[in-house]
Amino acid sequence: AHHENKGMANPLNLVSRDALNVTQQIVALDTRYNACRPLPQQHRMLYIRRRNQLLQDKAKRSDSAYIRGQYLRLRAQVLRIRYGALDRRFQGSKRSSAMHSLRQSMESLVTGDVYLARNCSTGVVPTKSAEASRAMAGDTSLAEHYAFCGMEHIFEKQAGSVVAVQFSNRDKTHLACACQNGTLSVFSLANNPPTLECTLKGHKGPVNDFDWSASNDFIVSASSDGTCRLWRTSTGACLREIVDSSTVKTLCCKFHPHNNNLLVIGNSKAQVRIFNVSTGMAIKDGSSKTAGAVLCLTFDSTGTHLWAGDNKGSMYLFQLNYVTGKLQRLNRIVVSTAGMITSISYRTWINREASDPSILVSCTDGFLRLFRIHTDGNLFMKRKFTVKHTSQPIRSAFCPLMSFLQGACVVTGGEDANVYFFDTETGVVVNRLQGHSSPVLCVCWAYDESLLASCDLQGIIIMWKRCVPDPKDLKLPVQ
Repeated sequence: AHHENKGMANPLNLVSRDALNVTQQIVALDTRYNACRPLPQQHRMLYIRRRNQLLQDKAKRSDSAYIRGQYLRLRAQVLRIRYGALDRRFQGSKRSSAMHSLRQSMESLVTGDVYLARNCSTGVVPTKSAEASRAMAGDTSLAEHYAFCGMEHIFEKQAGSVVAVQFSNRDKTHLACACQNGTLSVFSLANNPPTLECTLKGHKGPVNDFDWSASNDFIVSASSDGTCRLWRTSTGACLREIVDSSTVKTLCCKFHPHNNNLLVIGNSKAQVRIFNVSTGMAIKDGSSKTAGAVLCLTFDSTGTHLWAGDNKGSMYLFQLNYVTGKLQRLNRIVVSTAGMITSISYRTWINREASDPSILVSCTDGFLRLFRIHTDGNLFMKRKFTVKHTSQPIRSAFCPLMSFLQGACVVTGGEDANVYFFDTETGVVVNRLQGHSSPVLCVCWAYDESLLASCDLQGIIIMWKRCVPDPKDLKLPVQ
């Protein structure tokens, strides 16, 4: 009986999970046609949110993936007849267009297959502990491991583009976002539906970046008005305004991971500067120059090395003494001569087999790059992923949990309105989330990978729910 059922073991009921996968494609189709509907903007978003809720509820109860797939095909035909072809502004090549992907999805669903990316890595790591790895991973492929049940929540449209979104540190009950209208919003996710806890108002220009403190009690924000502000998250009160004496745009900011009294900012005058949060003063010897405007920052796990990216396509490595705040530039790496570095992320380990520190870099030359960091500080490019990215400040992210599968995933938004999951070993797309109707500017995981948030140029924030395996369905190794 064990061998007969082995092939049927699955973290989720197959009918339910497949139906939810098609539900995501139905909502994505409706979202893309949403602008064509003769309704006020707020009613359009209400329609999408309510439709998403009803579709998911019904999928959990009854509908099979086959029936829902047939419905998807008919609905696509009806919408095309009523409103015409989809706007091609956010579509890439013919092969990657939305309708082409829908046709591919339908072909697989009609035959009863689960829609997963082709040629994805399916094994677990080949180590002596492979049995334990297989148990921890649920004996699933990488594509199945990052399958999503659909949209958990679609937030009300924000006033202006949402350029950054972040879950609180090691806590998935709070989510914050930064808007181009000069405000930040903090949402409480403890209840369903999520509620707006507070709005942080005070900046006189667009908010370009923000960061949570280690305790989640504070948020620091960077604005084009040339200031950074420190906020208390529980009340929304502004505790301190830090003014850059250079009177230029403040483009990015980051708390030091081990000493939150140190704040690092990057500005449009090609400077990286260190400030004391308690006094609001710049630290002596805590400044360094770059070739272009500093757009992004990240620390390594020790907090002694800081990476920065600029609008000239270069990346910089600095050494920081987090006791004195002294900053020293060590190295410059030219990543691209044809684009801006819009995002940098650091990970010590990607998966069980890849223990080398890595850097993930988004660039407007149309590539997402994964570098391996050598002990001497030099970079070796491990993989380059093609992304629709030519002008927008798109941010990418590592998956926060160490992978126990063969390979791991990195996630990024695209100017074609999709969220992409790439296999770091093969470079193939293992999943793609459709639901936005404008360029996706930022993606962020909850610490346990149960939720993923994404935001776009039109001010829409979507929270996606991953299909998490039931622990009872994980097969443990025999001792």
